[in-house]
Amino acid sequence: MRTLHHFIDGKPVPGNGGRFGDVFNPALGEVAARVPFAQGAEVDRAVEAARRAFPEWAGTSPLRRARVLFKFKELLDRHADALAALITAEHGKVLSDARGSVTRGIEVVEFACGMPTLMMGNVVEDTARGIDSELIRVPLGVVVGICPFNFPAMIPLWMFPIALTAGNAFVLKPSERTPLSAVRFADLLTEAGLPAGVLNLVHGVKEAVDALLAHPAVKAVSFVGSAPVAQYIYQTAAAHGKRVQALAGAKNHLIVMPDADLERTVPAIISSAFGNAGERCLAGSVVVAVGDVADRFVPLLAAAAAKLHVGVGWDSATEMGPVIRPNHRRRILDFIERGTQEGAHLVCDGRAQVPRDETGFFVGATVFDHVRPEMTIAQEEIFGPVLGVIRVATLDEALQVVNRSRYGNMACIFTASGKAAREFRVRVEAGMLGINIGVAAPIAFFPFTGWKGSFYGDLHATGKDAVEFYTEKKVVTSRWF
Repeated sequence: MRTLHHFIDGKPVPGNGGRFGDVFNPALGEVAARVPFAQGAEVDRAVEAARRAFPEWAGTSPLRRARVLFKFKELLDRHADALAALITAEHGKVLSDARGSVTRGIEVVEFACGMPTLMMGNVVEDTARGIDSELIRVPLGVVVGICPFNFPAMIPLWMFPIALTAGNAFVLKPSERTPLSAVRFADLLTEAGLPAGVLNLVHGVKEAVDALLAHPAVKAVSFVGSAPVAQYIYQTAAAHGKRVQALAGAKNHLIVMPDADLERTVPAIISSAFGNAGERCLAGSVVVAVGDVADRFVPLLAAAAAKLHVGVGWDSATEMGPVIRPNHRRRILDFIERGTQEGAHLVCDGRAQVPRDETGFFVGATVFDHVRPEMTIAQEEIFGPVLGVIRVATLDEALQVVNRSRYGNMACIFTASGKAAREFRVRVEAGMLGINIGVAAPIAFFPFTGWKGSFYGDLHATGKDAVEFYTEKKVVTSRWF
C-alpha cells in the first residue's frame, strides 16, 4: 500500500498529523494508496517555505521563469500517456478523456509561457509637463490552489503555471480523492528546475483548507468545486483579506431547435452529458427541446445512451467509466429514483446497464423525458450521468427555462438558424456559450467565465483574467529635474 507524502520546500515530507484517507481505484472498488491529512502545523510549514522562496523567484526575470515552464511543458508532453493512465487509475475516466484533459492542461502551460508579454505594462509620457506615468505588473506573493477530484491534472494546470510564471510562490491542495497527479507534477517541476519552495503541496480536507484560507501570508486563493463549498471558500477567504476566485457548480442547459441537425446533435449531447461519467461542471444535464423536435430527438438520444459501453477506463472498448465513490453512486441513484417519483419518464435506465458482478462504482447513462422545470432533477446539480429532457413550444420559452436556473456556467443551442443563435447569444444568462457545440470549454487564452451561482469573485480562471488575478498593479508617476 503506497502512502503519499506532502511536498514542502523541494522535498517529500511524510504526514505527521495522524490522519489518513483512502485513495481508491473507482473501477475496481479497491484502495490504491493512503493520503495524509495535513494539520495546521504542516500547512504553516508549506506556506512558510513558499514565503521564503518568493522574493528570489519574484526577482527572477519573467523570461527565466518562463523557461522553467517550457521545460515543464516538454516533460508533460513526454509523460502525457503515463499521466493519462494515472488519471484513469485514480479517477476512473476512460483513457481518451484522461488524455484530453492532459492536453487541455498543457495548453494552459503554453499560454503561461508567454508571460513575458502578458505581464507587460503601459507607459504614457508627458501626462503633465515633464511628468511620465507608467503601469507595471508585479506578483502577489504566496497564492493557493484548492482543486476538485474530477480533473486531477487539468485544473491544477489552470492555476499554478500562470501563477508561477507571474512570479508568485504556490501552495497546491489537491483533492484528497485524486491526489496522485499532483504528486507527479511536483516531481516534474523539480526536474524542470523550479527552485525549492516555489511550489509546495499539502494534502488534506477541511482543516487544511481552513488553515490556508486564514493564513496571513496567503494573498490569493483559487478554488474549483461544488457550489456550497465555493461560497464558503469565497466568504471565508475574503473575510481574511484574500483575493478569491471560486468556480462553483452548474446545471447546464442544451437547447435543441426543430431545425437542428440531429445526426450531429445527438452524439454531441451524448458526449456532453456522459463524458467523464457526467462528473464535470460543463456537462450538459438538461436538454430543452423546442417544438416538435422532441418526438424525433428523444428516441435517438435514448438509443444512443443505451448503447454506451460502461466499464473500466483502460479498456479501449469502454465509453464511460465509474463515478468517484460508492456514496456518490448512491447519491446519483437517489436522484434517478427521485425523478421517477416526481413523474419524469425514464427512457433509458442506467441502473440496468451495469453487470451485477462489477465491484467498481458504476452507473450507466440515464435519460429522462417529460421533465418539468420545477423537478429536482431539473434544478439540482447531480454531477453524474443523468440527463433530463424538458419540452417547450418556443425559443422564448426555452430561454426562460434556462435563465430561471440559479446557475450560469454553460448553455448551448443546436440550430441551423443564425437568427435563433443570435437571439440565444444575446439573451441567455450564462458565461460560456456553445452554438452547435456540446461542451463550450474555452481555450486556454480565454477565461473560464461562469456566471451567477457558478462563480464567486471577479477575475476568472485562465486567460488574461488569470494574469490579472495573479498580479498586482503599480502606477508610477515620475518627474526628473
